[in-house]
Amino acid sequence: MDFVFSSLRVIGIIFMVLMVFNLMIVVHEWGHFLAGRWRGLKIEKFQIWFGKPIWKKEVNGVQYGLGWIPAGGFVALPQMVTMEAIEGENESKEPLPPIKPMDKIIVAFAGPLFSFLLACFFAVVVWVAGKPESEANVTREIGYVLKDSPADKAGLLPGDEIITIDGKPVRSFRAPVDSVIWNIVSSEGDTIDFVVKRPGKGELTLPVKAEKAAADPNAAWWKAIFTRPPFRKVGISGRETPMVAEVEPNGPAAEAGIKANDLILAVDGVPMRGGVLELFEYVESHQDKKLSLEIERAEKHLTVEVTPRLPEIRPKDWVKKDLGISKWDLQGKRKLAYPSPLAQISDAARQMAQTLGAIASPKSDVKAAHLSSFIGIVRVYYNLFEDPYGWQLVLWFSVVLNINLAILNMLPFPVLDGGHIVMATLESIRRRPLNLRVLEVVQSAAVLLLLGLMAFLMLKDTGDLLGVGNKAPADAKKADKQEPIEIKFLPAAERAAVVK
Repeated sequence: MDFVFSSLRVIGIIFMVLMVFNLMIVVHEWGHFLAGRWRGLKIEKFQIWFGKPIWKKEVNGVQYGLGWIPAGGFVALPQMVTMEAIEGENESKEPLPPIKPMDKIIVAFAGPLFSFLLACFFAVVVWVAGKPESEANVTREIGYVLKDSPADKAGLLPGDEIITIDGKPVRSFRAPVDSVIWNIVSSEGDTIDFVVKRPGKGELTLPVKAEKAAADPNAAWWKAIFTRPPFRKVGISGRETPMVAEVEPNGPAAEAGIKANDLILAVDGVPMRGGVLELFEYVESHQDKKLSLEIERAEKHLTVEVTPRLPEIRPKDWVKKDLGISKWDLQGKRKLAYPSPLAQISDAARQMAQTLGAIASPKSDVKAAHLSSFIGIVRVYYNLFEDPYGWQLVLWFSVVLNINLAILNMLPFPVLDGGHIVMATLESIRRRPLNLRVLEVVQSAAVLLLLGLMAFLMLKDTGDLLGVGNKAPADAKKADKQEPIEIKFLPAAERAAVVK
Protein backbone atom coordinates (compact mmCIF):
# COMPACT_ATOMS: atom_id res chain seq x y z
CA MET A 1 0.00 0.00 0.00
CA ASP A 2 2.90 2.37 0.77
CA PHE A 3 4.22 1.74 -2.74
CA VAL A 4 0.85 2.66 -4.24
CA PHE A 5 0.61 5.92 -2.28
CA SER A 6 4.23 6.76 -3.12
CA SER A 7 3.60 6.12 -6.83
CA LEU A 8 0.45 8.23 -6.81
CA ARG A 9 2.35 11.04 -5.10
CA VAL A 10 5.09 10.97 -7.76
CA ILE A 11 2.48 10.96 -10.54
CA GLY A 12 0.69 13.87 -8.87
CA ILE A 13 3.89 15.92 -8.62
CA ILE A 14 4.77 15.21 -12.27
CA PHE A 15 1.27 16.30 -13.29
CA MET A 16 1.60 19.59 -11.36
CA VAL A 17 5.04 20.22 -12.85
CA LEU A 18 3.70 19.77 -16.38
CA MET A 19 0.75 22.03 -15.63
CA VAL A 20 2.97 24.88 -14.39
CA PHE A 21 5.54 24.40 -17.18
CA ASN A 22 2.89 24.36 -19.90
CA LEU A 23 1.06 27.34 -18.40
CA MET A 24 4.12 29.48 -19.12
CA ILE A 25 4.29 28.20 -22.71
CA VAL A 26 0.57 28.81 -23.29
CA VAL A 27 0.70 32.36 -21.90
CA HIS A 28 3.76 33.26 -24.01
CA GLU A 29 2.23 31.91 -27.21
CA TRP A 30 -1.14 33.40 -26.31
CA GLY A 31 0.53 36.79 -26.47
CA HIS A 32 1.57 36.13 -30.09
CA PHE A 33 -1.89 34.73 -30.85
CA LEU A 34 -3.84 37.72 -29.50
CA ALA A 35 -1.50 40.23 -31.12
CA GLY A 36 -1.84 38.40 -34.43
CA ARG A 37 -5.63 38.53 -34.15
CA TRP A 38 -5.50 42.22 -33.27
CA ARG A 39 -3.29 43.09 -36.26
CA GLY A 40 -5.35 40.96 -38.66
CA LEU A 41 -2.73 38.29 -39.42
CA LYS A 42 -3.53 34.84 -40.73
CA ILE A 43 -3.09 32.26 -37.94
CA GLU A 44 -2.71 28.63 -39.03
CA LYS A 45 -1.63 26.79 -35.88
CA PHE A 46 -1.41 27.17 -32.13
CA GLN A 47 0.69 24.29 -30.81
CA ILE A 48 2.15 23.40 -27.45
CA TRP A 49 5.42 21.45 -27.71
CA PHE A 50 7.32 20.90 -30.94
CA GLY A 51 7.24 18.13 -33.50
CA LYS A 52 4.44 16.31 -35.25
CA PRO A 53 1.20 16.74 -33.28
CA ILE A 54 -0.01 13.75 -31.28
CA TRP A 55 -3.34 15.57 -30.89
CA LYS A 56 -4.87 18.30 -33.02
CA LYS A 57 -8.22 19.93 -33.61
CA GLU A 58 -9.27 22.72 -35.96
CA VAL A 59 -11.45 25.51 -34.56
CA ASN A 60 -12.43 28.56 -36.64
CA GLY A 61 -9.68 27.91 -39.16
CA VAL A 62 -6.92 27.49 -36.53
CA GLN A 63 -5.33 24.10 -35.85
CA TYR A 64 -4.73 23.63 -32.12
CA GLY A 65 -2.32 20.84 -31.29
CA LEU A 66 0.03 19.11 -28.87
CA GLY A 67 3.44 18.05 -30.22
CA TRP A 68 5.49 15.04 -29.15
CA ILE A 69 8.67 16.95 -28.17
CA PRO A 70 7.95 18.46 -24.71
CA ALA A 71 9.77 21.76 -25.15
CA GLY A 72 8.27 25.13 -26.05
CA GLY A 73 5.46 25.89 -28.45
CA PHE A 74 4.60 28.13 -31.40
CA VAL A 75 1.92 30.06 -33.25
CA ALA A 76 2.20 29.58 -37.03
CA LEU A 77 1.87 32.98 -38.72
CA PRO A 78 2.68 32.59 -42.44
CA GLN A 79 2.87 36.35 -42.98
CA MET A 80 5.79 36.50 -40.57
CA VAL A 81 9.12 34.87 -41.50
CA THR A 82 8.51 31.18 -42.24
CA MET A 83 9.91 28.65 -39.75
CA GLU A 84 8.92 25.35 -41.33
CA ALA A 85 11.66 23.45 -39.50
CA ILE A 86 9.73 24.05 -36.28
CA GLU A 87 6.17 24.75 -37.35
CA GLY A 88 5.87 22.29 -40.23
CA GLU A 89 5.07 23.04 -43.85
CA ASN A 90 2.99 26.10 -44.63
CA GLU A 91 -0.45 24.70 -45.41
CA SER A 92 -1.96 27.95 -46.67
CA LYS A 93 -2.85 27.74 -50.36
CA GLU A 94 -4.21 31.24 -50.67
CA PRO A 95 -1.93 34.22 -51.38
CA LEU A 96 -1.69 36.37 -48.29
CA PRO A 97 -1.22 40.15 -48.32
CA PRO A 98 2.04 41.43 -46.88
CA ILE A 99 1.92 43.03 -43.45
CA LYS A 100 3.61 46.15 -42.15
CA PRO A 101 6.90 45.90 -40.24
CA MET A 102 5.18 47.45 -37.21
CA ASP A 103 2.65 44.59 -37.21
CA LYS A 104 5.53 42.09 -37.12
CA ILE A 105 7.21 43.98 -34.28
CA ILE A 106 3.98 44.08 -32.25
CA VAL A 107 3.29 40.37 -32.74
CA ALA A 108 6.88 39.36 -31.91
CA PHE A 109 7.03 41.59 -28.83
CA ALA A 110 3.69 40.33 -27.46
CA GLY A 111 5.10 36.92 -26.44
CA PRO A 112 7.87 38.27 -24.14
CA LEU A 113 5.41 40.91 -22.87
CA PHE A 114 2.93 38.25 -21.78
CA SER A 115 5.75 36.25 -20.12
CA PHE A 116 6.70 39.41 -18.24
CA LEU A 117 3.10 40.03 -17.19
CA LEU A 118 2.79 36.42 -15.96
CA ALA A 119 5.98 36.94 -13.92
CA CYS A 120 4.42 40.08 -12.43
CA PHE A 121 1.30 38.11 -11.49
CA PHE A 122 3.36 35.40 -9.79
CA ALA A 123 5.45 38.07 -8.04
CA VAL A 124 2.33 39.63 -6.53
CA VAL A 125 1.21 36.19 -5.27
CA VAL A 126 4.66 35.59 -3.71
CA TRP A 127 4.49 39.04 -2.11
CA VAL A 128 1.22 38.02 -0.43
CA ALA A 129 1.94 34.32 0.29
CA GLY A 130 5.60 34.68 1.22
CA LYS A 131 8.81 32.92 0.19
CA PRO A 132 10.82 30.72 2.59
CA GLU A 133 14.39 31.83 3.15
CA SER A 134 17.04 29.81 4.95
CA GLU A 135 19.83 31.17 7.11
CA ALA A 136 22.36 31.07 4.26
CA ASN A 137 20.05 33.18 2.08
CA VAL A 138 20.22 36.13 4.45
CA THR A 139 23.67 35.94 6.05
CA ARG A 140 27.02 37.24 4.83
CA GLU A 141 28.90 35.58 7.67
CA ILE A 142 31.30 32.71 7.02
CA GLY A 143 30.23 29.70 9.03
CA TYR A 144 32.75 27.07 7.94
CA VAL A 145 36.21 27.10 6.35
CA LEU A 146 37.47 23.83 4.92
CA LYS A 147 40.87 22.85 6.28
CA ASP A 148 43.76 23.42 3.81
CA SER A 149 41.38 25.03 1.32
CA PRO A 150 42.30 28.24 -0.57
CA ALA A 151 40.21 30.24 1.91
CA ASP A 152 42.00 28.62 4.87
CA LYS A 153 45.42 29.35 3.36
CA ALA A 154 44.41 32.97 2.67
CA GLY A 155 43.36 33.49 6.28
CA LEU A 156 39.56 33.64 6.04
CA LEU A 157 37.95 32.63 9.34
CA PRO A 158 34.52 31.54 10.57
CA GLY A 159 32.73 34.64 11.81
CA ASP A 160 34.13 36.90 9.08
CA GLU A 161 31.41 38.96 7.41
CA ILE A 162 32.01 39.23 3.66
CA ILE A 163 31.50 42.79 2.41
CA THR A 164 32.68 42.60 -1.22
CA ILE A 165 34.22 40.09 -3.62
CA ASP A 166 36.35 41.57 -6.40
CA GLY A 167 34.81 44.91 -5.55
CA LYS A 168 31.25 43.65 -6.00
CA PRO A 169 28.91 44.03 -3.01
CA VAL A 170 27.67 40.90 -1.26
CA ARG A 171 24.12 40.56 0.08
CA SER A 172 24.07 36.92 1.18
CA PHE A 173 25.67 33.55 0.54
CA ARG A 174 23.09 31.95 -1.76
CA ALA A 175 20.74 34.64 -3.10
CA PRO A 176 20.17 34.74 -6.89
CA VAL A 177 22.17 37.99 -7.16
CA ASP A 178 24.86 39.74 -5.11
CA SER A 179 25.74 36.43 -3.44
CA VAL A 180 29.05 34.96 -2.32
CA ILE A 181 28.58 31.84 -4.44
CA TRP A 182 27.76 33.75 -7.62
CA ASN A 183 30.59 36.26 -7.22
CA ILE A 184 33.06 33.40 -6.78
CA VAL A 185 31.99 31.34 -9.81
CA SER A 186 31.66 34.40 -12.07
CA SER A 187 35.01 35.87 -11.01
CA GLU A 188 37.38 36.40 -13.92
CA GLY A 189 40.73 36.19 -12.14
CA ASP A 190 42.79 33.37 -10.67
CA THR A 191 42.92 35.37 -7.43
CA ILE A 192 39.68 36.58 -5.86
CA ASP A 193 39.85 39.60 -3.57
CA PHE A 194 37.68 39.30 -0.44
CA VAL A 195 36.93 42.30 1.76
CA VAL A 196 35.71 41.02 5.13
CA LYS A 197 34.72 42.59 8.42
CA ARG A 198 36.32 40.72 11.31
CA PRO A 199 35.25 41.28 14.94
CA GLY A 200 37.87 43.40 16.66
CA LYS A 201 39.91 43.86 13.46
CA GLY A 202 37.70 45.99 11.23
CA GLU A 203 37.79 45.53 7.46
CA LEU A 204 40.48 43.32 5.92
CA THR A 205 41.34 42.62 2.27
CA LEU A 206 42.35 39.00 1.67
CA PRO A 207 43.30 37.69 -1.80
CA VAL A 208 42.22 34.07 -2.26
CA LYS A 209 43.65 31.87 -5.00
CA ALA A 210 40.67 29.84 -6.21
CA GLU A 211 40.87 26.19 -7.23
CA LYS A 212 38.95 23.99 -9.64
CA ALA A 213 38.22 20.31 -9.26
CA ALA A 214 40.92 18.31 -11.04
CA ALA A 215 39.78 16.14 -13.95
CA ASP A 216 39.77 12.43 -13.24
CA PRO A 217 42.41 10.91 -15.57
CA ASN A 218 40.71 7.51 -15.34
CA ALA A 219 37.24 8.80 -16.26
CA ALA A 220 35.66 7.34 -19.40
CA TRP A 221 35.75 9.70 -22.40
CA TRP A 222 31.98 9.63 -22.85
CA LYS A 223 31.37 11.11 -19.39
CA ALA A 224 32.55 14.49 -20.68
CA ILE A 225 29.45 14.58 -22.91
CA PHE A 226 27.15 14.45 -19.88
CA THR A 227 29.10 16.54 -17.36
CA ARG A 228 29.42 20.30 -17.00
CA PRO A 229 32.67 22.27 -16.60
CA PRO A 230 33.63 22.65 -12.92
CA PHE A 231 33.30 25.92 -11.04
CA ARG A 232 36.13 27.43 -9.04
CA LYS A 233 35.86 27.03 -5.27
CA VAL A 234 37.54 28.54 -2.25
CA GLY A 235 36.26 26.21 0.51
CA ILE A 236 33.80 28.27 2.54
CA SER A 237 30.12 28.05 3.42
CA GLY A 238 27.73 30.47 5.05
CA ARG A 239 26.58 30.43 8.63
CA GLU A 240 24.14 27.55 9.06
CA THR A 241 22.75 26.11 12.28
CA PRO A 242 22.49 22.27 12.19
CA MET A 243 18.85 21.15 12.11
CA VAL A 244 17.78 17.59 12.94
CA ALA A 245 15.45 15.90 10.45
CA GLU A 246 15.37 12.34 11.81
CA VAL A 247 16.92 10.45 14.77
CA GLU A 248 17.83 6.77 14.99
CA PRO A 249 15.60 4.81 17.39
CA ASN A 250 17.48 3.86 20.58
CA GLY A 251 20.46 6.01 19.57
CA PRO A 252 22.19 8.49 21.90
CA ALA A 253 20.26 11.46 20.47
CA ALA A 254 16.90 9.70 20.79
CA GLU A 255 17.61 8.67 24.38
CA ALA A 256 18.64 12.22 25.23
CA GLY A 257 15.30 13.48 23.95
CA ILE A 258 16.49 15.16 20.74
CA LYS A 259 13.69 15.41 18.18
CA ALA A 260 13.15 16.27 14.54
CA ASN A 261 13.32 20.03 13.80
CA ASP A 262 15.60 20.67 16.78
CA LEU A 263 18.30 23.26 16.08
CA ILE A 264 21.71 22.53 17.61
CA LEU A 265 22.98 25.98 18.54
CA ALA A 266 26.15 25.01 20.42
CA VAL A 267 28.10 22.02 21.74
CA ASP A 268 29.98 22.42 25.02
CA GLY A 269 29.48 26.16 24.64
CA VAL A 270 31.04 26.23 21.16
CA PRO A 271 28.60 27.83 18.65
CA MET A 272 27.85 25.58 15.68
CA ARG A 273 28.05 28.24 12.96
CA GLY A 274 29.40 25.89 10.30
CA GLY A 275 26.38 23.63 10.05
CA VAL A 276 26.54 19.85 9.96
CA LEU A 277 30.20 19.74 8.87
CA GLU A 278 31.40 21.61 11.95
CA LEU A 279 29.24 19.43 14.20
CA PHE A 280 30.66 16.24 12.64
CA GLU A 281 34.21 17.48 13.21
CA TYR A 282 33.50 18.33 16.84
CA VAL A 283 31.87 14.98 17.60
CA GLU A 284 34.70 13.09 15.90
CA SER A 285 37.30 14.91 17.98
CA HIS A 286 35.39 14.25 21.24
CA GLN A 287 34.58 10.55 20.85
CA ASP A 288 34.85 9.57 24.53
CA LYS A 289 33.26 12.63 26.10
CA LYS A 290 29.73 13.46 27.20
CA LEU A 291 28.62 16.43 25.10
CA SER A 292 26.40 19.26 26.26
CA LEU A 293 24.13 20.40 23.44
CA GLU A 294 22.26 23.68 23.46
CA ILE A 295 19.00 23.07 21.57
CA GLU A 296 16.38 25.41 20.18
CA ARG A 297 12.95 23.81 19.97
CA ALA A 298 9.80 25.78 19.11
CA GLU A 299 11.53 29.09 19.98
CA LYS A 300 12.60 27.71 23.39
CA HIS A 301 16.17 26.93 24.48
CA LEU A 302 17.14 23.83 26.44
CA THR A 303 20.29 21.89 27.20
CA VAL A 304 20.69 18.12 26.77
CA GLU A 305 23.65 15.84 27.42
CA VAL A 306 24.60 13.19 24.86
CA THR A 307 27.43 10.67 24.83
CA PRO A 308 28.38 9.44 21.33
CA ARG A 309 28.62 5.66 21.08
CA LEU A 310 29.15 2.90 18.58
CA PRO A 311 26.05 1.25 17.08
CA GLU A 312 25.51 -2.18 18.65
CA ILE A 313 25.04 -3.76 15.24
CA ARG A 314 27.83 -2.65 12.92
CA PRO A 315 30.65 -3.94 10.70
CA LYS A 316 33.72 -5.24 12.50
CA ASP A 317 35.89 -2.35 11.27
CA TRP A 318 33.41 0.33 12.35
CA VAL A 319 35.17 2.53 14.90
CA LYS A 320 33.43 5.90 14.72
CA LYS A 321 31.05 6.83 17.51
CA ASP A 322 28.19 9.17 16.66
CA LEU A 323 25.05 10.79 17.99
CA GLY A 324 22.59 8.55 16.17
CA ILE A 325 21.08 11.31 14.02
CA SER A 326 20.25 9.65 10.72
CA LYS A 327 19.11 12.65 8.70
CA TRP A 328 19.72 16.39 8.72
CA ASP A 329 17.60 19.17 7.26
CA LEU A 330 20.19 20.87 5.05
CA GLN A 331 17.86 23.82 4.47
CA GLY A 332 17.90 24.56 8.18
CA LYS A 333 15.49 26.90 9.88
CA ARG A 334 13.49 28.95 7.40
CA LYS A 335 11.30 31.99 7.73
CA LEU A 336 8.83 33.47 5.30
CA ALA A 337 9.97 36.66 3.60
CA TYR A 338 7.67 38.93 1.61
CA PRO A 339 9.76 40.57 -1.13
CA SER A 340 8.00 43.23 -3.17
CA PRO A 341 7.08 42.44 -6.79
CA LEU A 342 9.55 45.11 -7.96
CA ALA A 343 12.39 43.51 -5.97
CA GLN A 344 11.59 40.06 -7.37
CA ILE A 345 11.41 41.28 -10.97
CA SER A 346 14.58 43.35 -10.56
CA ASP A 347 16.55 40.45 -9.04
CA ALA A 348 15.40 38.02 -11.74
CA ALA A 349 16.30 40.44 -14.55
CA ARG A 350 19.70 41.18 -13.02
CA GLN A 351 20.35 37.47 -12.56
CA MET A 352 19.66 36.80 -16.25
CA ALA A 353 21.75 39.79 -17.38
CA GLN A 354 24.67 38.74 -15.18
CA THR A 355 24.44 35.15 -16.40
CA LEU A 356 24.54 36.20 -20.06
CA GLY A 357 27.44 38.55 -19.33
CA ALA A 358 29.37 35.80 -17.54
CA ILE A 359 28.77 33.36 -20.41
CA ALA A 360 30.04 35.95 -22.89
CA SER A 361 33.24 36.50 -20.87
CA PRO A 362 36.05 34.07 -21.80
CA LYS A 363 37.58 34.45 -18.32
CA SER A 364 34.48 33.39 -16.40
CA ASP A 365 33.79 29.82 -15.28
CA VAL A 366 30.13 30.24 -16.28
CA LYS A 367 29.56 28.66 -19.70
CA ALA A 368 26.61 27.86 -21.94
CA ALA A 369 26.94 24.28 -20.66
CA HIS A 370 25.65 25.49 -17.28
CA LEU A 371 22.27 26.47 -18.74
CA SER A 372 19.36 24.03 -18.56
CA SER A 373 16.98 22.49 -21.07
CA PHE A 374 13.38 21.64 -20.25
CA ILE A 375 14.68 18.48 -18.52
CA GLY A 376 16.61 20.52 -15.98
CA ILE A 377 13.74 22.97 -15.50
CA VAL A 378 11.23 20.18 -14.92
CA ARG A 379 13.64 18.56 -12.47
CA VAL A 380 13.92 21.82 -10.49
CA TYR A 381 10.14 22.13 -10.38
CA TYR A 382 9.81 18.51 -9.23
CA ASN A 383 12.29 19.07 -6.37
CA LEU A 384 10.54 22.29 -5.36
CA PHE A 385 7.14 20.57 -5.22
CA GLU A 386 8.61 17.97 -2.84
CA ASP A 387 9.59 20.71 -0.37
CA PRO A 388 7.22 21.48 2.55
CA TYR A 389 7.02 25.03 1.15
CA GLY A 390 6.51 23.65 -2.36
CA TRP A 391 3.93 26.07 -3.73
CA GLN A 392 5.65 29.19 -2.43
CA LEU A 393 8.96 28.08 -3.97
CA VAL A 394 7.32 27.11 -7.26
CA LEU A 395 5.66 30.52 -7.53
CA TRP A 396 8.95 32.29 -6.77
CA PHE A 397 10.89 30.18 -9.29
CA SER A 398 8.17 30.87 -11.89
CA VAL A 399 8.86 34.59 -11.50
CA VAL A 400 12.54 33.97 -12.26
CA LEU A 401 11.83 31.61 -15.14
CA ASN A 402 9.31 33.86 -16.87
CA ILE A 403 11.67 36.83 -16.66
CA ASN A 404 14.41 34.62 -18.12
CA LEU A 405 12.04 33.51 -20.88
CA ALA A 406 11.14 37.10 -21.72
CA ILE A 407 14.77 38.27 -21.81
CA LEU A 408 16.07 35.29 -23.79
CA ASN A 409 13.32 35.66 -26.38
CA MET A 410 14.22 39.33 -26.83
CA LEU A 411 17.81 38.50 -27.84
CA PRO A 412 18.49 39.58 -31.46
CA PHE A 413 18.91 36.03 -32.72
CA PRO A 414 16.97 34.66 -35.71
CA VAL A 415 14.03 32.41 -34.73
CA LEU A 416 13.71 34.20 -31.38
CA ASP A 417 11.25 37.06 -30.99
CA GLY A 418 14.10 39.55 -30.78
CA GLY A 419 15.34 38.31 -34.15
CA HIS A 420 11.92 38.94 -35.70
CA ILE A 421 11.93 42.46 -34.27
CA VAL A 422 15.40 43.17 -35.72
CA MET A 423 14.42 41.88 -39.17
CA ALA A 424 11.17 43.87 -39.14
CA THR A 425 13.13 46.98 -38.11
CA LEU A 426 15.56 46.48 -41.02
CA GLU A 427 12.61 46.02 -43.36
CA SER A 428 11.15 49.30 -42.12
CA ILE A 429 14.47 51.13 -42.64
CA ARG A 430 14.92 49.69 -46.15
CA ARG A 431 11.25 50.34 -46.98
CA ARG A 432 11.05 47.01 -48.74
CA PRO A 433 10.90 43.35 -47.64
CA LEU A 434 14.13 41.49 -46.99
CA ASN A 435 15.23 38.86 -49.49
CA LEU A 436 12.99 35.84 -48.83
CA ARG A 437 15.63 33.30 -49.88
CA VAL A 438 18.22 34.83 -47.57
CA LEU A 439 15.72 34.86 -44.70
CA GLU A 440 14.92 31.18 -45.20
CA VAL A 441 18.62 30.25 -45.12
CA VAL A 442 19.25 32.36 -42.02
CA GLN A 443 16.18 30.98 -40.25
CA SER A 444 17.07 27.37 -41.10
CA ALA A 445 20.63 27.83 -39.84
CA ALA A 446 19.35 29.45 -36.65
CA VAL A 447 16.88 26.61 -36.09
CA LEU A 448 19.68 24.05 -36.43
CA LEU A 449 21.85 25.98 -33.96
CA LEU A 450 18.99 26.29 -31.50
CA LEU A 451 18.08 22.60 -31.75
CA GLY A 452 21.76 21.71 -31.38
CA LEU A 453 22.02 23.81 -28.21
CA MET A 454 18.85 22.21 -26.88
CA ALA A 455 20.22 18.71 -27.51
CA PHE A 456 23.55 19.70 -25.92
CA LEU A 457 21.84 20.96 -22.76
CA MET A 458 19.57 17.92 -22.62
CA LEU A 459 22.69 15.73 -22.45
CA LYS A 460 24.05 17.82 -19.55
CA ASP A 461 20.70 17.68 -17.73
CA THR A 462 20.52 13.93 -18.26
CA GLY A 463 24.00 13.60 -16.79
CA ASP A 464 22.89 15.57 -13.72
CA LEU A 465 19.81 13.41 -13.38
CA LEU A 466 21.75 10.15 -13.56
CA GLY A 467 24.71 11.38 -11.51
CA VAL A 468 27.23 10.91 -14.32
CA GLY A 469 30.66 12.12 -13.27
CA ASN A 470 30.05 11.88 -9.54
CA LYS A 471 33.20 10.60 -7.94
CA ALA A 472 32.95 7.21 -6.25
CA PRO A 473 35.45 5.07 -4.32
CA ALA A 474 37.86 3.04 -6.42
CA ASP A 475 36.24 -0.17 -5.22
CA ALA A 476 32.70 1.11 -5.83
CA LYS A 477 31.85 -1.74 -8.20
CA LYS A 478 33.03 -4.26 -5.63
CA ALA A 479 31.04 -2.51 -2.92
CA ASP A 480 27.90 -2.58 -5.05
CA LYS A 481 28.05 -6.36 -5.14
CA GLN A 482 28.29 -6.69 -1.35
CA GLU A 483 25.42 -6.90 1.06
CA PRO A 484 24.19 -3.53 2.42
CA ILE A 485 25.95 -2.43 5.60
CA GLU A 486 23.69 -2.90 8.62
CA ILE A 487 24.03 -0.29 11.33
CA LYS A 488 21.59 -0.26 14.22
CA PHE A 489 21.28 0.98 17.79
CA LEU A 490 19.59 -1.43 20.20
CA PRO A 491 17.48 -0.77 23.31
CA ALA A 492 19.43 -0.81 26.61
CA ALA A 493 17.96 -4.19 27.61
CA GLU A 494 19.35 -5.86 24.47
CA ARG A 495 22.82 -4.32 24.37
CA ALA A 496 24.43 -6.70 26.86
CA ALA A 497 23.60 -9.67 24.67
CA VAL A 498 25.46 -8.23 21.68
CA VAL A 499 29.10 -9.27 21.30
CA LYS A 500 31.11 -6.09 20.82
